[in-house]
Amino acid sequence: MIASRFFRLSFFASLLFVATGACAQPQQAQKGFEPHVGQEGKDVVWVPTSQALVDKMLDLAKVTPKDFLMDLGSGDGRTVITAAKRGARAVGIEYNPDMVELSKRNAEKAGVADKVKFMKADLFETDLSQATVITMFLLNTINLKLRPKLLDLKPGTRIVSNTFTMDDWQADETATAGDSDYYNTALLWIVPAKVEGNWKLAQGELALKQRFQMIEGTFKSGGNSIAIAKGRLRGDQIQFSTGGSDYSGRVEGNTMVGTVKTGGNTASFSATLAKP
Repeated sequence: MIASRFFRLSFFASLLFVATGACAQPQQAQKGFEPHVGQEGKDVVWVPTSQALVDKMLDLAKVTPKDFLMDLGSGDGRTVITAAKRGARAVGIEYNPDMVELSKRNAEKAGVADKVKFMKADLFETDLSQATVITMFLLNTINLKLRPKLLDLKPGTRIVSNTFTMDDWQADETATAGDSDYYNTALLWIVPAKVEGNWKLAQGELALKQRFQMIEGTFKSGGNSIAIAKGRLRGDQIQFSTGGSDYSGRVEGNTMVGTVKTGGNTASFSATLAKP
């Protein structure tokens, strides 16, 4: 009798354990994945960008409905979702599959699921060539590793980073947002056209050296050689001065077209890259 009673109690206890577990599992599944600040990722730990800084980063990049934004290390999806609310097409690249699923749920809640895409992918192996805007919150070392790939993007592509820099590639613009003393700075780079080499103009020859968006060189006309000044690129837009003349124009591959102002006179100019 004692053994039989013990068996029945054990049997009912097992049923109770199974039933309790069965109830707990749906509740746990319903709750879903919840990230925590500082959790480890492939290259960096996860720290969310404040919504104030997300807005500032998108303002700095001047994101419009014409843009295609790619967020590298998209986390919970807030930057992608905010860009989509501004009308842009947006894609999040995230290595953690749980974060990818969380981002999809967040996009559904925000009503922008049809305007966004979240991919479980390695950002170093992802094709970024279609993006007009790149956003990221990585590390200086990761940014530097990405830099060659970013510099090969189409001139004019805007890149915005939360706090972390590109080493000696200086930002074109910076801005701050939020009350925190940490991770409150947005840095903007605009991918410059490649202009280093010798350019032939009707007015003479222009020899340019380039360091990211900064340019220097000499302008030769007849027997005179003049060092250029104020040389700078902003995407495919170029400007420089030679003596009393100010040049501004647009770089289109191996050609350059624009205007030159000398005193009160304005004329057009064009140039062809002879030795890339």
